[in-house]
Amino acid sequence: MSYQVDEKGYYGDFGGAFIPEMLYPNVEELRTSYLQIMEEPSFKKEFNQLLKDYVGRPSPLYFAKRLSEKHNTKVYLKREDLNHTGAHKVNNTIGQILVAKHLGKNRIIAETGAGQHGVATATVCALMGIQCVVYMGEIDIKRQAPNVARMKMLGAEVRPAKSGSKTLKDATNEAIRDWINNPVDTHYIIGSAIGPHPYPDMVTRFQSIISEEIKWQLKEKEGRELPDYVVACIGGGSNAAGTYYHFLDEPSVGIIAVEAAGKGVNSGESAATSQLGKEGIIHGCKTLLMQTSDGQITEPYSISAGLDYPGVGPLHSHLYKTGRGEFFSVTDDDAMAAGLELSQLEGIIPAIETSHALAIFNDKQFKPEDIVVISLSGRGDKDLNTYIDYFKL
Repeated sequence: MSYQVDEKGYYGDFGGAFIPEMLYPNVEELRTSYLQIMEEPSFKKEFNQLLKDYVGRPSPLYFAKRLSEKHNTKVYLKREDLNHTGAHKVNNTIGQILVAKHLGKNRIIAETGAGQHGVATATVCALMGIQCVVYMGEIDIKRQAPNVARMKMLGAEVRPAKSGSKTLKDATNEAIRDWINNPVDTHYIIGSAIGPHPYPDMVTRFQSIISEEIKWQLKEKEGRELPDYVVACIGGGSNAAGTYYHFLDEPSVGIIAVEAAGKGVNSGESAATSQLGKEGIIHGCKTLLMQTSDGQITEPYSISAGLDYPGVGPLHSHLYKTGRGEFFSVTDDDAMAAGLELSQLEGIIPAIETSHALAIFNDKQFKPEDIVVISLSGRGDKDLNTYIDYFKL
């Protein structure tokens, strides 16, 4: 069985491009050219140079000694939090801004939930001198104020999404509307492994630098390229897709995805798509999606602004349906406790998204000799207010 995208943009039963006619030229232009652009020597050279000198890659693969002792297994953290802008998001925005330049686009739009993708998009637009508009849910603007300030400092316009739940889903809706109205000069930098083909594949390829580095870094540290498990949190799923990519066809490597259960999977306030989702179409692709019996999208909830998305990328839906990935759902409370644990055991304050992945030890028992690599997808600076309120610091 293949876990790669096919020529029609599907991972098994999931994927495709379900788009309004007005967007067809944009998406088709991208689909027919993205692989060719990415293979050009000049593109590769500029992309790799920027990852090295601007982003600060390779990000370290850090052996978490005290965390390992506590959970009686070997835990390595892939330190995406140390990238410029504080998360994995910049790997993808660097790639997509270069694609946009090759396509002759001079205006960029993006959607953001936690604000990390918005910051990463605003950053590369400032770097390249390109106009940037970021759509963000009104609620997320309030709970992620430092990232909003960063985007504005970088010269981006932040437009609030005031409809629906006023979070990531609604910001994405607004960005798609903008793209329909500005099809010629605008490129939409989607921040996750979601959306119409070729976005899930393109984003995954740009993020695959994560698993590419894990392989050679693990070889240096442990004498072997393959860990026993790779673990990542999942909202739309770009950090997870990048963490899994080079291990998808390696059956000896266990793939673990950790979703946000919010206040409990069956509480009515959750974002556990694998448990609650049914096949449906959202933002241009067929995937697992939280919805009512008549197909209306259910409002997701998570304490983490980056995980409260009602769907999951088509690759992850495929991994879930085929059983290639193990999916776990972690509550707000367990995630917050895991974030505090990492802070106090290793001196690393993680993003609350990442804290969900770190809570895996409550649900899964690893052997002492297992090598478990966890994607530390972002740093916790942006979440300090949430941590302060939760722990009454």
